[in-house]
Amino acid sequence: MIRFQERGGSWVVGQFILLASVVLFALWHPGSGPVVWRVVGALVLAVAAVVALAGAVTLGRNLTPFPVPAQDAKLVQSGIYRTARHPLYTSVMLAGFGWALIWLSWPAALAAAALIPFFHMKSCLEECQLRQRFSGYREYETRTRRFIPWIY
Repeated sequence: MIRFQERGGSWVVGQFILLASVVLFALWHPGSGPVVWRVVGALVLAVAAVVALAGAVTLGRNLTPFPVPAQDAKLVQSGIYRTARHPLYTSVMLAGFGWALIWLSWPAALAAAALIPFFHMKSCLEECQLRQRFSGYREYETRTRRFIPWIY
């Protein structure tokens, strides 16, 4: 259990709680409105799935939910990681908003919005760890945006 905390396990628990909130709020408080928003939500969810798959495949054995990298981790700067430092976090945020749109749920959208500052803080902690572990990380940060290519 100590290892779980040392790797940033509380961040993983927080992430699970926020994601569960998005899902449950949508199911408990669905809205109504034009079907076009549900279609947009499904498209956003599909984009999230593609981004997640690209991130997971590119990371391979380096994939972990923890903000503290594993001892044998390697710095990945290829594939989708050429355009965003945290595409998996981006995919989770997109999935949250897509899900909220599909259900037209304002409570779910608010929970999805809470993912933005959460993942910003988690990524800051993770990047501190990565800077300490990998000498090339600072240069990678200067040329690659955090979540959205060329924007943020």
